[in-house]
Amino acid sequence: MEHVNVTRGMASMLALVAGVGMAQAKTDIVVGMQLEPPHLDPTSAAAGAIDEVLYANVFEGLTRFGPDGAVNPGLAESWEISEDGTVYTFKLREGVTFHDGSTMDAEDVKFSLDRARAADSANAQKALFAGITDVEVVDPQTVKVTLEAANGSFLFNMAWGDAVIVAPESIENIKTNPVGTGAFKFDNWVQGDRIDIVKNPDYWGEPAKLDRATFKFISDPTAAFAAVMAEDVHAFVGFPAPENLPQFDADPRFQVLIGSTEGETILSTNNKQAPFDDVRVRKALAHAIDRQAIIDGAMFGYGTPIGTHFAPHHPDYVDLTANSAYDPELAKSLLAEAGFADGFTTTLKLPPPAYARRGGEIIASQLRAVGIETEISNLEWAQWLEQVFTGKDFGLTIVSHTEPMDIGIYGNPEYYFQYDDADFQQIMTDLTAESDPAARSALMKQAQEKISADYVNGYLFQLAALRVANAKVVGLWENMPTQANDLTAVYWQE
Repeated sequence: MEHVNVTRGMASMLALVAGVGMAQAKTDIVVGMQLEPPHLDPTSAAAGAIDEVLYANVFEGLTRFGPDGAVNPGLAESWEISEDGTVYTFKLREGVTFHDGSTMDAEDVKFSLDRARAADSANAQKALFAGITDVEVVDPQTVKVTLEAANGSFLFNMAWGDAVIVAPESIENIKTNPVGTGAFKFDNWVQGDRIDIVKNPDYWGEPAKLDRATFKFISDPTAAFAAVMAEDVHAFVGFPAPENLPQFDADPRFQVLIGSTEGETILSTNNKQAPFDDVRVRKALAHAIDRQAIIDGAMFGYGTPIGTHFAPHHPDYVDLTANSAYDPELAKSLLAEAGFADGFTTTLKLPPPAYARRGGEIIASQLRAVGIETEISNLEWAQWLEQVFTGKDFGLTIVSHTEPMDIGIYGNPEYYFQYDDADFQQIMTDLTAESDPAARSALMKQAQEKISADYVNGYLFQLAALRVANAKVVGLWENMPTQANDLTAVYWQE
């Protein structure tokens, strides 16, 4: 009996020591997110939540964004550009394998780019690939991409999550079983709850420091607060309850990271649906909105007012907020001029994020004050993508466009807000062909001024990157130059 007790005692002591050791060298992390991806193929959907889980972690492109927004080599270790800027020859890294063990080579790059630019492509950002006329396999490590015209943004475009390299043999099941080349491998998806990824032991580059990461989906702000406070979640990105941030800031167990995102938060407007096909009505809408009241009421002061679709931290940003200053009397007179002296009723379809749901209530009240009544529908993310983004069945909606420098979407008349303007399309054509930095800068300013003057959408604010994390977690990005929660360099401080 004594022997058994002693053995038990030693076992307990060993377990205790092991427990302490594990606590010192923690190798897993639970990351909270508000939105769950609709599926796991970043090359065939607009939902940013797909990239937030998979970008850099599981999938990689020829180039990739760094935490500072710079475009760095990815699966291409180097490239050469022809003198006329129309031919890019990419040298691929040696020894790269997909998570299923198959080799990643030039054939996979050709397959991925051809699939993205195909007529029947479901890629949400087909414009990124529109200028490609040919993708040629020179040898297993070399790919030659030919463009119809020089494109100063081509390497930037190839860093988007929509341009990651996928393998033809895994494409059939990519939406539920993504197979990439990244430092983590997809492990498990419990729909409605979490996605697990695990360290890729055969990664070509700097190995991940974590053995495992779990993305936990918590849509309710109160539940998000409770999960972080209880330390069930080690980091929460896009924290949905900004009113709680001071509480975390005052608690030494946590760190609060407030950075910038590429997220232009807008009152998206269906430019083809009456009465929004009249610029006077869109202008009235813009002047009915009090941006600061929305930032204060929905985001507790976090957010930068914008007057066009461009990030304020970008060097070419133009502050055009004065074009749509809060002026309800002007809004009423514009409505009367357009034949709506008694106002009208429209739909306001809101996706789940707090900025949309909370902001929607405030905007509805502001619009009511000038005679515009809104029928609010709270939609789940998949419903929003189906009804609004794909179906274009809406009058107004609120969403944050978190893709990097994406003003080019206004050049696509098929895009969900259906703005069709030949002059703007020409600005985009000129910008694509221009490589001189000063000329590109002038064109980007012109583009911002054009959509502001046309009141395409109600421009609200640039979304702040609000994150709460355990104080011992190191390596999270402070800013979000793309839609990503890159965990490849994250670790626990001992």
